[in-house]
Amino acid sequence: MNLQRLFLRADGPSRRSFLTGAASGLLGVGGVPWLARLAAAQEPGGGPIGLRPATARQVIYLYMSGGMSQLDTFDPKPGAPTQGPTKAIDTKADNVRVSEHFRNLARQMDKVAVIRSMRTTQGAHDQGRYFMHTGYELRGTIQHPSMGAWLDHMAGPLNPTLPGHVSINGSRYTATAGFLPSQHAPLPIGDPERGLAEAHRPEQVDAETFERRMQRVQEMNRAFAAEHGRKDVSAYADMYDQAVRLMSSSDLAAFELEREPEQLRDAYGRDRFGQGCLLARRLVERGVRFVEVGLGGWDTHVDNFDTLQDRVPELDQALAALLADLDARGMLEETLVVVATEFGRTPRINDNDGRDHWPQSFSCALAGGGVNGGMVYGATSATGEEIVEKPVFVTDFNATIAWALGLPLDHRVFSPSGRPFTVADKGQPVTELFA
Repeated sequence: MNLQRLFLRADGPSRRSFLTGAASGLLGVGGVPWLARLAAAQEPGGGPIGLRPATARQVIYLYMSGGMSQLDTFDPKPGAPTQGPTKAIDTKADNVRVSEHFRNLARQMDKVAVIRSMRTTQGAHDQGRYFMHTGYELRGTIQHPSMGAWLDHMAGPLNPTLPGHVSINGSRYTATAGFLPSQHAPLPIGDPERGLAEAHRPEQVDAETFERRMQRVQEMNRAFAAEHGRKDVSAYADMYDQAVRLMSSSDLAAFELEREPEQLRDAYGRDRFGQGCLLARRLVERGVRFVEVGLGGWDTHVDNFDTLQDRVPELDQALAALLADLDARGMLEETLVVVATEFGRTPRINDNDGRDHWPQSFSCALAGGGVNGGMVYGATSATGEEIVEKPVFVTDFNATIAWALGLPLDHRVFSPSGRPFTVADKGQPVTELFA
């Protein structure tokens, strides 16, 4: 059986494997995980739709995986029996106090709106992460898109050379294309220090050889497409063109953190999360629509206070540097920065000096993208055990992000089974958060 027939008989994933293997042997770009992502990005899908005018065009979504303790971060309760040893400090924003671990962020709180009245129905990690990212409950019959996929699908690319959706330090049930075309799936970056691994032409393949091989590929593609006329054949042929454009594009430099001054890299923090936030800034600067950066380690059933003495400062340093950096570059107004988590932690301290899962109330934060900084929205009781003002459900939070980006909340997209879905289900945006 010749290669053309082998390709034609293969299913979608097999075709991707075939073409990625062809790239390895013919072009000399073996082991290139992003090449398969570019193949998926060329599959047929919907284009951008009409958007409502909005300030925000891009998102940096910082996800605190595990359930961030609200009392030890954005909703401290000084003097309450539930507070434990974590103290509260004043910030640059009048009447906004945060955990003592946010010493750097305290100087940037005039840019941040804290939502202290978040609530969810999901008290387990996988279900909570999925619900926070998609606005829909986890089901076995369908996978829903996360916000980055919705934005990429509805708004379209700002830079056609780069992916519209990137996930850094991601984990299970975070960023996903769901039932949307796979072109909207996130490009995964495991280690921000490595960036887009193996994306350059190998040294052993000189430019003349590479060009000659590309011409052969194009000749094969043209002959095959002429004979069979399949859309997916053209899509995978276009994949090669996009891969080569990226390999030779100056936009590839967006993934290269070594181009940043050492002092700035130090300011973000030399850990994976800090450098992930710096990479996120570089990517949105080049036109990537949505970048998620994950930080785990928030599941503090045991030794909550000792653990958070290390974990919160990691978030503090990177987030403060990110806000200051975006602001200095004139990017903050068009970039919505989100700090989210799947649920909170119990105000009650357990016998292991820890806090357990608490979906009844928790905190998230927004900055930039037209957000009215230096404010608190909603409130919990004196012990933090219940919401007493302005509850914000997870779907409302997602609707707020979508509204900030100008995405139409009532626009229906149909799954392969024909069921209609909207970007934030039945959520209502909290418009009071915006100036």
